[in-house]
Amino acid sequence: MEANDYIFGIRAVIEAIEAGKEIDKIFIKKDLNGELLSELMGLVKAHSIPVQRVPVERINRITRKNHQGVLAMLSAVTYHRLDYLVPQLYEEGVLPFMVLLDGITDVRNFGAIARTCECAGVDAIVIPERGSVSVGGDAVKTSAGALLHLPVCREHNITGAIRFLKDNGYMIVAASEKADINYTQADYTVPVAIVMGAEDVGISPEALRLCDTFVSIPQFGKIGSLNVSVAAGVIMYEVVRQRLNSNMEVI
Repeated sequence: MEANDYIFGIRAVIEAIEAGKEIDKIFIKKDLNGELLSELMGLVKAHSIPVQRVPVERINRITRKNHQGVLAMLSAVTYHRLDYLVPQLYEEGVLPFMVLLDGITDVRNFGAIARTCECAGVDAIVIPERGSVSVGGDAVKTSAGALLHLPVCREHNITGAIRFLKDNGYMIVAASEKADINYTQADYTVPVAIVMGAEDVGISPEALRLCDTFVSIPQFGKIGSLNVSVAAGVIMYEVVRQRLNSNMEVI
């Protein structure tokens, strides 16, 4: 992590928010309180910025400077609002294609997925506020710059995003090793959102219950699972293949 990826100190973080800096998340020492912190928390609530109360050692691992118990992680991108983007895509006559990431925390996987998304014409990546990778400089580098061109929507949670997309005509497709349907058998020639889960636990049960279709990728090796970025790429390009064969717009 580079020094320009974060801001520390209560007043400095307040000023950064007021100046319109895009904040990914804020770490606050567990037992910290006071009038100035109350001012910061008011801004945090107004701007819907995720906050984590952490032991001071967590902040000290990032910087040993006079952080006063507060450290803000800067985002390398400007987040888009899903409720603005969805109608905009329909107005532009685009056949929507989104990728939702549930619990992806590895920056390399996230960057690789973003790179493939940009190449495959995905309209946006959706991530949750908590339990997700930070979209910082490392993520942009790992994505080969794709995150500078691909909209990222940070929603309160994935289940809320899924409900909103379903209400707006999207088919929600969950990638799951336990699915009975081969990933090539689903119909992607409709507005679609692909949900990918973390490699260790997969998609959360709450999110799975909301999905319309469950697909799997055939595997014949002994280890039993693909890297999530590879699996995402395989499914994304099936979407591309079907839409090209149907003479539909990929983007």
